Amino acid sequence: MAASPRTSIGFEVLLSALKNEGDVESTLNILNVLDELLSAGTDRRIHYLISKGGSEALLSVLVNTGLSFCPNYTVLLPLLHLLAKVGHRDSRIGLKAEETGAVLLTLNLLKHNAKHVKMAAACLWVIEVFSSSVSAANVIGENHGLDVIFHLIPQYTTKNLHTIKAAINAFTALLCSKANVCSVISKGYISGLLHLYEDWHSKDTQHTAIEIRHMLLRCLHKVTHNNPGRQAFISKGGLRLLYHTTQTDLLIKGLESLIEPSVQLMRKCLPKTPLPLTSDQSAYTFLLPGRAHAVPDVDMAPDNSSEESDDDDADKQQAESKDYDDDLETDVNRLCLRPDLDRPIELLPQYGHLCPELSHDFKELNLSSEPEESSPSSDEEAVLLNTFSPHSTRMDRKKGDSNNELSTSSSGSQSETETSTKENTTGAAQLETPDVLCHSSILGCRTTVRELRVEATPGLKGNEQVEEQEGGEEFPHCTMIDMLLKRHGACIPHHEPQLYRAVATQTKSIPGFSILPFPDFWGHVPPARHEPMVPRKPNIQRQKVFEDVQRFLNTADIINQVVYDLEDSSFSLSLFVSLQCLSDSLRFFSNFECGNLRKAVHIRRYEYDLILNADANCSQHTQWFYFEVSNMVADVPYRFNVINCEKSNSQFNYGMQPVLYSVREALEGRPHWTRTGTEICYFRNHFCPAQGRRKTNFYTLTFTITFKHNEDVCYVAYHYPYTYSAMKAHLNVLQKSVDPAIVFFRQQILCSTLAGNLCPVVTITACPASRAWKDMHQLRNRPCIVLTSRVHPGESNASWVMKGTLEFLCSSDLVAQCLREAFVFKIIPMLNPDGVINGTNRCDLNSKDLNRQWCKPDPILSPTIYHTKGFLYYLNSIGRTPLVFCDYHGHSRKKNVFLYGCSVKETLWQSGSAVDTLGLKEDPGYRGLQTGTRELQEMGVKFCHSLLSVTKDMKALYDRRLSNHIGLDHNILDHKSHNFFEDDEPPCVEEIEYSTNCPTLKGTDLDSDINSNMAIEDEDEDGDGIGQRGAKQQQGSIGVLQQSNMKSCLFPDSIGQASIKTLIEKRNKCQGVSIVNGQITS
Repeated sequence: MAASPRTSIGFEVLLSALKNEGDVESTLNILNVLDELLSAGTDRRIHYLISKGGSEALLSVLVNTGLSFCPNYTVLLPLLHLLAKVGHRDSRIGLKAEETGAVLLTLNLLKHNAKHVKMAAACLWVIEVFSSSVSAANVIGENHGLDVIFHLIPQYTTKNLHTIKAAINAFTALLCSKANVCSVISKGYISGLLHLYEDWHSKDTQHTAIEIRHMLLRCLHKVTHNNPGRQAFISKGGLRLLYHTTQTDLLIKGLESLIEPSVQLMRKCLPKTPLPLTSDQSAYTFLLPGRAHAVPDVDMAPDNSSEESDDDDADKQQAESKDYDDDLETDVNRLCLRPDLDRPIELLPQYGHLCPELSHDFKELNLSSEPEESSPSSDEEAVLLNTFSPHSTRMDRKKGDSNNELSTSSSGSQSETETSTKENTTGAAQLETPDVLCHSSILGCRTTVRELRVEATPGLKGNEQVEEQEGGEEFPHCTMIDMLLKRHGACIPHHEPQLYRAVATQTKSIPGFSILPFPDFWGHVPPARHEPMVPRKPNIQRQKVFEDVQRFLNTADIINQVVYDLEDSSFSLSLFVSLQCLSDSLRFFSNFECGNLRKAVHIRRYEYDLILNADANCSQHTQWFYFEVSNMVADVPYRFNVINCEKSNSQFNYGMQPVLYSVREALEGRPHWTRTGTEICYFRNHFCPAQGRRKTNFYTLTFTITFKHNEDVCYVAYHYPYTYSAMKAHLNVLQKSVDPAIVFFRQQILCSTLAGNLCPVVTITACPASRAWKDMHQLRNRPCIVLTSRVHPGESNASWVMKGTLEFLCSSDLVAQCLREAFVFKIIPMLNPDGVINGTNRCDLNSKDLNRQWCKPDPILSPTIYHTKGFLYYLNSIGRTPLVFCDYHGHSRKKNVFLYGCSVKETLWQSGSAVDTLGLKEDPGYRGLQTGTRELQEMGVKFCHSLLSVTKDMKALYDRRLSNHIGLDHNILDHKSHNFFEDDEPPCVEEIEYSTNCPTLKGTDLDSDINSNMAIEDEDEDGDGIGQRGAKQQQGSIGVLQQSNMKSCLFPDSIGQASIKTLIEKRNKCQGVSIVNGQITS
C-alpha cells in the first residue's frame, strides 16, 4: 500500500532537506523526525522511503560527514543507526554503498573507533547490512575488514555484549563471499572460532550468553560452507568439541537453541565417505538388443562438487521430490490434439486374439432351455456367430488353458510378438532357467539351523509340472519341504506351494536365481489385527546422528567387516554358511527373486550397514529391499542402516515400519508378514557415490529389530513382497477355482519381456446365459474396463491391490457377478515382470522408467508398454474404447488410498465427457493405519464396488438387494473425501536435510539491538579513543532528544536541557511540514 500524498510530499521534503542541510542541529532534527516516522509505522513506510531515494540520501550524508576534516560523531552515530535500520530492508544497499564510497568509509570509521563501544557497534551493524552484497563484502575483506572485526570478538566477558554480538554478526555476514571464506580458512580463524566457542561454553555457567554462543555457531556454519572449511573444522577438533558440548547441553533445560545447530553442523561436517562398492553401477547388467555393451552410456564426468558450496541442495531436492507428472489442468495452452497413431494401422489386428470373448462360440451352453422367441432368425444368428472365428471349445479351455492360453492363440496375430522375441534372443540367451531351491532353515522346537534345498525336476517344463500336480502325481523326489508340507499343512487361500515352485522354475532372471525364498513358497496370511502407525520416539534422529558421530570419533569400536556381498562368489550360500557357521555375526542373503541387498557390513557388535543394489544397467533408484537374515540371538536389539536410499523423504518418518517374516513363526502356524522395527527414522547422511562421478545425496533408513527366537531365519522387506512367480501361480489357481460355465476367465500372453518372461493379460467377464442371439449380443457389446499394475517394481502394494481385484472379480459375490455381467475386464497384472523379478525399484532392464515410455514406446526395449498401448489402440479401432482405464501404483510418501490422474480439462476436452473426474478423491478411512495385505486387497474390492457407478443401466444393477449387499445408501461416491494433495504430510519433526546455514535465534533482530543499545548508559571504555575525543568536541553544543518511545532511540541519553525546546520546535515544524501522531501534515 502506497503512502498517502501528504506523507509522500513530507518524505520528499525531509530527504531533500537532509541532503542540503549544513548545520548539525537541523541534520539531527531531520534524522530524529525520520526515525519517529519510520518507527511509528510499519515496514511499508521504510520501503516507501527507500523507493523515494532514502538510502541514497542517508549514504550521501554519511559520506559528506565522514570525509570532513573533523568528522562530527554526534551526527554520525544516529546517522549510522538509522542507515542500518533502513538498509536492512533495502536489497540493493550494498551496491548503493559501493557506488557512493560508503563501504570503505564505514570500515575506516570502525578502525578508528574500535575502542568506542557504541560507535563500533553502529559501524558493525552498517557493515553487516552492506554485506548483503557479495561485492561489498569482498571490498571489506580485501581491506582487512575480517581481521579488524575478528579481533573485536573477545573471550568470555559480561561487558559490551551488544558490541560483541554486532561483531560476530558482521563477521558472519562477510562470509557470504567465497573469497572471504577462503581468507578466513587460510588465516586459521576456524581454530580461533572454535576456541571462542569452547571458552564461552565453559564459562557461561549461568547461561546468560546463549545468544552469543548461538551466533558463534552461525559463524561456524558459514565458514564450513565448502569442503576446505569442513576439512579445517574437522582437523581442528570441531566435531569432537561440538559432540562433547552438546552432550553437556542435553543435561540442561532451555538449551535447545544450541543443541540443534550443533547437531546440524556435525552432520554437515562429517567427512564424505564413498560407498564401499567397486562401482556405482548395478551388480546386475543385461545386454540389450542392438548394443555392444551391457551398460548404457552414462555421464562419466568427474564430480567437482567437493569444492563447491551447498547453495543449490534445497532447490535440487525440491525438484527431485516432485515424482508425479505436471498437471496440465493449470495451463490451457498445453492442451493438444489427440496424438496420431505411433504405428501403422495395419498392425492393430494382431491384437484381435486378446478379445477371446468376441470369438468364443460357447457351444457347450444348452440352447434348448431358452424360449424360442428370444432368438433371432437362423440367418441373423448365423451372421452374428460367424462374424468371429471360433477360438476353442469349453473342453479345450478346461484342459489346455495352462498350456495353450499361455502362448499366443492366433498364429495370424503373432507376427510382431514373434519379431520382438527373436530380437530379444541375444539377451535372453544369457538367462537359463535354473533349478529352483527353497532356501531356509527348517526349525524344530529343539533343533538348530539346517540347510534345505528342494530341487525342481530338471528338464521338466513348468506347465508340465503344473499338470502333474493337477493330476495328483507326486514329485519324483521326496524332500524335506514335502514332509514339512505334510506335517504343518500350510493352507493359504489361493496359494499352492508346489504350484508356486513349479511356476518359479520358468522364471528367468539376470543372475539365474536358484533359491526360492521361504515366504513366497510357504505363503502369507494377514495378521488378525490392524497395525497402526507407530509413534515416533522424540529426538530419535538426533540420537542416531550422535551414534554416527561416535563412529567417526571412536574408531576402536568399529568392526567394519563385510558379511555379505552379492558380487563376491565367496559369499555364495553353501560356502558362506560353512565359513561363518562359528561366527556370531548375522548372516544375510538376497540372491532370490525380488530380492535386493547388495552388501552388508558389520559395523559394531549389533549394528550393520546395508547397501542396496541399483536398478539393472544403471546406478540409481535405490529404495526397495528384500533380504534374508539369520544367525541372530533372541532379545538383542540389532540396528540396521540402509545407507544409500535416494528419495528425499519417506513414510518411515511418519510411523511406517518395514515388514518381517519369521520362518519359525510360520512353521508354528503363524505365516505372517508383520510390521517390525523400533527407533525408525530417515535422514540425509554423509555417504557419496563410490566413484564420485555424480552428485547424489544419500539418505539413511535406520531401524532396530529385536528378534524373538534364537537361530531363526527371517526375511525383511521394504513392503510386502509380491513376486512375478506369485502372480503367475495366483492366476493359475484362480483359473482352476472359477466355474467355467459362469465365469469366462482366460489367460493369454501380451508379449515377451526383454529377458524372455511372459507378460500375461487376463480377460474376465460373465458367460452368457445361453447362445441365444440376445445373450450373445449383450456379451459382445459389454464395455471394456482395462486395469494394469506394477509398472514400477518397487510398488509391491499395487500388486496386492490387484490381487484383491482379481479374487473379487472371480468370486461368487453378488457385486462381482453384476460387474461381470456389465463389463469385460482386461487386466495386465504386471507391466514390468523383469524389474520385479530382479528386485529393481523403478526401471526395467533397459534402465528406463516404463511409465515414462507411453508417448513413444520402443517395441524392442519396452515391449510391454508398446503392446499394451497397441492393444488399447486396437480396442479403440473396433469401437470398444475402454470405459475405465486404471493403472495401480504405490506411493512412498503419501498415506492411504487415493485416485489421481489426467488433468480434468484435458480429460473432458479429449473425451467430450461431462463427468467431473475431480469428484474422485481420497477416502480417509485408512488414515492412522499401516496398510497391510488385508487392507490392500480390500482396496481392490472397494475399487470394484465403485465401478458400479459407471454402468449405463444403473437401475438394473442397483436394486435394493444389491444396495443392501454392499451397504451403500444409493450413492456410491457420496462419502467424506479429501483432495489428497491437501493432506500431504507436515514437515518432519526433525530436519531430514542438514542445514547449510544456521537460522537466526528467535526473538533477535537488528532494530531491537540498536534500540536497546542506545537506551543504556555508556559503559567504561579503555584508552582515549575517538569516542572520548568526539564527546569533548561536542560538549555544550548540541544534544539529542530523549525518546519516550523505545522504537525510536537514535540519540544519547545525556542532552543539554537548553537545547530541548529548540529541537522540539524544529522537529514539529520543518519547512512547513508538521508531524502529528506519527503522520505528516502540511
